[in-house]
Amino acid sequence: MAGKKPEEDEVVEKKAKGNTVLIIVIALLVLLLVGGGAAAFFLLGSNDEETTASSTPASKQKEVGTTEKKKSSKRSTDNLTIGPMYPMAQFVVNLLSESGNRFLKVAIDLELSDAKLQPEMDHKKSLIRDIIIRTFSSKTFEEISTLKGKDKLKDEVLDKINENLSDGHVKNIFFTDFVVQ
Repeated sequence: MAGKKPEEDEVVEKKAKGNTVLIIVIALLVLLLVGGGAAAFFLLGSNDEETTASSTPASKQKEVGTTEKKKSSKRSTDNLTIGPMYPMAQFVVNLLSESGNRFLKVAIDLELSDAKLQPEMDHKKSLIRDIIIRTFSSKTFEEISTLKGKDKLKDEVLDKINENLSDGHVKNIFFTDFVVQ
């Protein structure tokens, strides 16, 4: 019996070493996954900060001159104080596709910065409808089917409309009906 004890001790030591190695390998794998996830988050995250950090002094001067225009181009996120609304008639446009069989039916309300903008909107209604139709019809189903895609579409339309207004600006765009088929 005395001869069997050292063999049992060796087996127990080998199992303990095997468990220790297994725990170390698992810990390294978890650390590698966490590190990879963090790297992906920072590398694939929003590059707005990188664009700001890498802009040249000349482009910064250009930005200072257009700051007022850029402020009016940002969609308002203040839903507690909504400005005057300007409803647009319903739009039905063909979406950009290879087969040409997808279309978008959308109704839009535009939030104005001031009620004084209403006469200019009435006067330029055809221009605004043209901007909206051309912008929507240049998009594919994949581009507008997600929430992020819809937000990007709103920003694009907002920028294009505001470029053509002089008495104020459109603060936000609200989709009151949005059907893609």
